[in-house]
Amino acid sequence: MRPLTEEETKAVFEKLHKFVGKNLKALVDRKDEPHCLRLQKNRVFYVRDSLMRRATNVSRDKLVALGVCLGKFTHSGKFRLTVSCLDTIAQYATHKVWVKPSSEMGFLYGNHVTKVGLGRITENTTQNQGVVIFSMADIPLGFGVAAKSTQDCRKLDPGGIVAYHQSDVGEYLRNEEEIG
Repeated sequence: MRPLTEEETKAVFEKLHKFVGKNLKALVDRKDEPHCLRLQKNRVFYVRDSLMRRATNVSRDKLVALGVCLGKFTHSGKFRLTVSCLDTIAQYATHKVWVKPSSEMGFLYGNHVTKVGLGRITENTTQNQGVVIFSMADIPLGFGVAAKSTQDCRKLDPGGIVAYHQSDVGEYLRNEEEIG
């Protein structure tokens, strides 16, 4: 496990900034215990500093995972968030979308959020903004990108797409072999 390079850190922070906005500083510089980002086999982990110090006793080839996996770097060098970071992102998310109970399963099967399934949306959400998708009971279901701004959603036809699906908790079952 090694620290991220300058380019890797920039790519990770740019992606996280889409979802957590100004709360990015609070994500890294936590008051309860400091956290850091580490890279292991193209996967980026969000790790407590105290746990990181203890992990130095384990050799790199024997270490599989440590902390929360935020995402991974693709072969082309782009950073992609994985579903395992959902709980971390949901705590600090600035823009949220709540789906109705009737549309939860559709989203968990990988479909986009439509106007029919929209319960509510955070005010001042802009188009192409990263959003975290919640159930009406405030349980994080996944994340995606806003297809329309909050104002445009009010005028949208019932079948129109509100948020594009990127990842959801159903991926644990659909892509078991890739995630593990």
